[in-house]
Amino acid sequence: MKDLTQGSIVSHILNMAPPIVAGMVTIMICQLVDLYFVAGVSEAAVAGVSAAGNLAFLINGLMQVLGVGTVALISQAVGRKDRADANLVYNQSLGLAAVCGLLTWVAVSVFASAYMRTVAADEATVAAGTTYLLWFVPALVLQFATQVMGAALRGTGIVRPTMIVQISVVMINIALAPVLISGWGTGRPLGVAGAGLASSIAMLFAVLMLWMYFRRLERYVGVDFAQLRPQLRHWQRILNVGLPAGGEFAIIFVWMGVIYYALRDFGAVAQAGFGIGTRVLGLIQMPALAVALAAGPIAGQNFGAGNAARVKETFAKAALIATVVMIAITILAQWRPGLLLTGFESDPQTTAVAVLFLQMVSLNLVAQGFNFVCSSMFQGLGNTKPVLWSSAFRLITYALPVLWLSARPGFRIEYVWYVSNLTTMLQAVLSVWLLHLEFKKRLTPLRSVLPAA
Repeated sequence: MKDLTQGSIVSHILNMAPPIVAGMVTIMICQLVDLYFVAGVSEAAVAGVSAAGNLAFLINGLMQVLGVGTVALISQAVGRKDRADANLVYNQSLGLAAVCGLLTWVAVSVFASAYMRTVAADEATVAAGTTYLLWFVPALVLQFATQVMGAALRGTGIVRPTMIVQISVVMINIALAPVLISGWGTGRPLGVAGAGLASSIAMLFAVLMLWMYFRRLERYVGVDFAQLRPQLRHWQRILNVGLPAGGEFAIIFVWMGVIYYALRDFGAVAQAGFGIGTRVLGLIQMPALAVALAAGPIAGQNFGAGNAARVKETFAKAALIATVVMIAITILAQWRPGLLLTGFESDPQTTAVAVLFLQMVSLNLVAQGFNFVCSSMFQGLGNTKPVLWSSAFRLITYALPVLWLSARPGFRIEYVWYVSNLTTMLQAVLSVWLLHLEFKKRLTPLRSVLPAA
């Protein structure tokens, strides 16, 4: 356990952010590995695995429910020096993860084929996507456990073990993918089934590595089989904090759908350019997002300790660092957007759409940084409902104008990005205002103490 209620807040953020970035990058690489090797099977295999990935995105939203609830409650318990409650939350989260994992396995096994028929263009794609999902679902189930374990560590101020495990997962997946998908060394190619199996085996190793870490090295929280029994009151505590975060994922899913719908008349080139631009944007935003994620447990521990001054200082320092990072990225995106697209180049028209997207949307990166930091601060304070409200506000103020404009004559693709920039800035203003209200509500009653020298 690392005490985040003492010492320099900036130092805590800068120490925690790099491992978080590394972990997020490895997750993205892991998602690309399967597609890379599946590309040698068939176009239907690539389409099937890609379509199946959309379902995985929605399930990740459910995982976020557990992760956010766990890190918020454990960080607050650490700040209160309440080790018993931290252990209880950890074990209840593991039990809830087991239930969610089991329900996911049953649901995917029953509905995989039906889901693929709603999104796939032909029977070959349906078959490939269904096969991949059935072999990939163990990985999804195991991820619920790794999500809770990683969140528990982050709540106690520890992030490096999770990073090491995530990198190990990528290495195992990269080693297994060509063997299982293409049959390297075995002469028995499994195709898309091998892609799902490689991910599932790699995730099994992740669970085992984290389990061994908790058994041998972690001393603050650990598995207590007596506390794994469901206690609905504590499940409710976890879900009250985590469910709005899952709702935010659903809103993002709808928001992306609105954009693809609005771009439909511009053809596949526009949609492909947006897809590439979005992937690059997600990649370059990771440093600021990592800063925000580091701020959450710092705020949570200090809130649990009753130190209002350090909670406010955490927001101020995290927002400042995120702003500096986002300004640097904005300058790069305006100056050399093509450099950011290295490795993602497609045909000239698609690349032109991606360049336009990056140049225009990068103008709201500072505002997006504030959204990231505010979201993490709400997690630390244990109330994520304002995050859902601000995200819903952005969806409504974005979707209605864009859908209306897309039906008007003379509609141009730039209008989509203009509205996106405006609504992101409005969301940032709303988020900061809601956080100000939350500070007044939750921090005013606390007896603030001066930060330690």
